[in-house]
Amino acid sequence: MKNIIKTLGKLLLVILSLFLGSCDRFVEVELPDSQLTSVAVFDDMTTSTAAMVGIYAKMRNGGMFSGNSGISYYLGLYADEFGYYQLSPTNNFNKNTLIAAEGGVLDIWSQTYNQIYTANAVLEGTSSSATLPTAGRKQFRGECLFVRALLHFQLLNIFGDIPYVTTTDYSKNSTVKRMPENEVYGLILSDLKEASELLPDAYITSERVRPNRSVALAVLARVYLYKKQYAEALAAASAVINNPLYVWETNLNKVFLKGSTTTIWQFMPNSNTTITKEADLYIFSARPSLIALTPEFVNAFENGDQRKSRWIGSVTIGADTWYYAYKYKQRAATSNTPEYSIVLRLAEQYLIRAEAKLMQGDLNGAKADLNQIRQTAGLSNTSAVTSEEIFTEILKQRRFEFFTEFGQRFFDLKRTGRLDAELSAKKSGWNSNDLLWPIPEKEILINPNLSPQNLGY
Repeated sequence: MKNIIKTLGKLLLVILSLFLGSCDRFVEVELPDSQLTSVAVFDDMTTSTAAMVGIYAKMRNGGMFSGNSGISYYLGLYADEFGYYQLSPTNNFNKNTLIAAEGGVLDIWSQTYNQIYTANAVLEGTSSSATLPTAGRKQFRGECLFVRALLHFQLLNIFGDIPYVTTTDYSKNSTVKRMPENEVYGLILSDLKEASELLPDAYITSERVRPNRSVALAVLARVYLYKKQYAEALAAASAVINNPLYVWETNLNKVFLKGSTTTIWQFMPNSNTTITKEADLYIFSARPSLIALTPEFVNAFENGDQRKSRWIGSVTIGADTWYYAYKYKQRAATSNTPEYSIVLRLAEQYLIRAEAKLMQGDLNGAKADLNQIRQTAGLSNTSAVTSEEIFTEILKQRRFEFFTEFGQRFFDLKRTGRLDAELSAKKSGWNSNDLLWPIPEKEILINPNLSPQNLGY
């Protein structure tokens, strides 16, 4: 009985710590005793696991990876995936008229840095624990480093130069400075490499909601691709593709089920009856009241592409038709949800490897990986011949494969220098400075070291 009471007490401490740790801005973390700093939280696996799982709950519910208030929504509007249908208020993301006081920008920045802070707290607590088993300390360290790297990577590609926060020390965090992009990338790669060495090959849960080694490698492959380190991107992507844990799925209707064999990492909902935030946001049965896929995007699919018929739904009223993302199909309450929010999946690794092969002169190898995607979509093998044609086809397949998935369309246009060419003709408010969002005005006022503001704001 004493042990049960002790464990329950620790769990309450974890919950209280996570609640108190959710300050609006990471620079406002003030009192160490209100955070995850108690040694008692990390003296056994149960409470340490509760703290770690709490980070994923934060990521699922807010910040970058929230399905209904994260970058899938904001960058889908910011680029060319979504049209905005709410009459009031107007949407500055859709109009590309962001200002430094934009609430959505502040939310993404502050919630993401809060999640980084929490990851650092768990990292420090579990690393210094004298009672956790060695395997447990390695697992927690690997997960925290992975989370920290992934979140900084997303911030970097939205805001440009950013601080890389690696501590819970308030005196340091309150005066952090923006770091050059290459320096931030170096820290991201360092964290991911260490995470890939620490995390086990097998998942420690059956539903792929806690990262294993391949999760870290999948993000490493993406980072290397963005960095144009193609040999490294190919090696990391191949390691994931060749892992027997992942089996290619040819049925498009099964790709986004929680038991999909192509899922690398996903978020578990807060209960068995909870639908995904993506389904809740995207699916509508009458005139759209918030967002819908743009007709230009829907009409750009190649004839016969099964992703259009399987992953897009529509509503027609009179002469008007609106389209919604239908990757996640469970919109009604259910006793056992069939879908989790998928963050990383195998298709990306094939397209990363295709691009990496192409950039190293292996055109046939690139086409083989590209055709894996095309064939599953019900399309014939690519007719592309030249390097330029193959590259265009890779980007095209990335657009139709990853629409509404965490801003991949925007990031692809940005990393390949195509933002202006693609969006200036479609978005009346678009200008070249829009490749970066503004640093939130409130953050600069609190910490002037975050200056200078990005151009255009």
